[in-house]
Amino acid sequence: MVIALAIAGALALAPALARAQSRAELEKRIQRTVLANGLEVIVVEAHSVPLATIEINVKNGAYTQTPEYAGLAHMYEHMFFKANASYPEPDDFTDRTSELGARFNGTTQEERVNYYLTLPADSLAGGIAFMAAALRTPAFRPDELAREKQVVIGEYDENESSPGFQLMQRSTELLYPGQYSRKNTIGDRDVILKVTPEQMRTIQRKYYVPNNCVLIVTGDVDPKQVFALAEKAFGDWPRGADPFVADPIPPIPALTKNAAVVSEAPISNTVAVLVQWQGPSVGKDPAATYAADVFSDVLNTPGSTFQKNLVDSGLWLAVGVNYYTLNQVGPISISGQTTPEKLRPALAALDREIARFTDPSYFSPTELEATKAQRAVSSAFGIEKASEIAHTIGFWWTVSSLDYFMGYVDNMAQQRVTDLVRYATTYIKGKPRVVSVLVSPETRKRIALTERELEVPVFGQGAAGKVP
Repeated sequence: MVIALAIAGALALAPALARAQSRAELEKRIQRTVLANGLEVIVVEAHSVPLATIEINVKNGAYTQTPEYAGLAHMYEHMFFKANASYPEPDDFTDRTSELGARFNGTTQEERVNYYLTLPADSLAGGIAFMAAALRTPAFRPDELAREKQVVIGEYDENESSPGFQLMQRSTELLYPGQYSRKNTIGDRDVILKVTPEQMRTIQRKYYVPNNCVLIVTGDVDPKQVFALAEKAFGDWPRGADPFVADPIPPIPALTKNAAVVSEAPISNTVAVLVQWQGPSVGKDPAATYAADVFSDVLNTPGSTFQKNLVDSGLWLAVGVNYYTLNQVGPISISGQTTPEKLRPALAALDREIARFTDPSYFSPTELEATKAQRAVSSAFGIEKASEIAHTIGFWWTVSSLDYFMGYVDNMAQQRVTDLVRYATTYIKGKPRVVSVLVSPETRKRIALTERELEVPVFGQGAAGKVP
């Protein structure tokens, strides 16, 4: 949810809302327990409407994929709400969700897969039992797998038709050398087409075990009742081996030099630019992840030095900064659009701004405090919608920990200019990067743009990250 507020309004509202998001206050609202088999159960009460959300998060996703399994974490997600031991026929699933009055969905990301139902609160017991059947006893019927394979290929085709698809694929390959399959959520077409029920079983046996999952229930519910229902539905589910002990995730190799890619697509007379660095891993440098969020917010604020010098100057049509928190090296991105004629001066201006990222005077105290206040506001609003807080908690549980989520606002409030400078020094200024540009074939030919030029930025002599 995006909350649009004036700076003054954010500053006025932030103290009360931020307190509602402090660790002490969250601990009053969030109840948790761990079953004997290792399944964690988290409950958040929100009694404003008589609805409940039941969500399962699994520590799975693209990051567990070797090349021969690229895209199969996503394929498994598509097979979750299908036939199982309790509902063996395809129509059984649809009939049961209708009886429960439930809406369902799932998502696959780099470091988590989640499944959720939102339903009337008085269907809670049936919903938990329904999720337990899907999680514990999937059938992986060949006929359903064959149909769902075509659905996933359809999604792949839709992504592939997007002008930026190839650019993102090639950029990610360069940013994570030799580990692309572990960042490739959509997967590989040939792997998807050849998927077998046994591959689904392999994923199930390794990752779909109680000690690698969390059950999150939010909404108009009673924690004691949820814990009792969880014990009934999941208590006899056998604990599994820790999948990351037997098969640890290999480290992401560090970039050693700048890289660049130019992709061509029939787009309008603009140029899309993406500059990326390898950012922090939340498990290794959590402090930098808080600084990264504040850093991005400050630079994205209209009227910031960064926006004035790049967008207000007319060199860029738009430009934004982002860090995506992950445990396996999250990417730092600066993306924007400019015109072909302004591409080189725009990139040179961007490099001049990057060179200033380690100058403490680049960030004003007023900007910093306003940014932290706005982040507190948006975080506070996020917990008020039961379904959204289930997704948020699930993401942080899988990528980092519930503890990280609980302390987020408190840690954000402690960020200082020195933290932002440390982050920029450690991960951005002078560090190897990947520059990706999307242009039309005609534009590329007209401006004579080469990948080598982007690797060795002659448009910004002495710029950060220049290849010697």
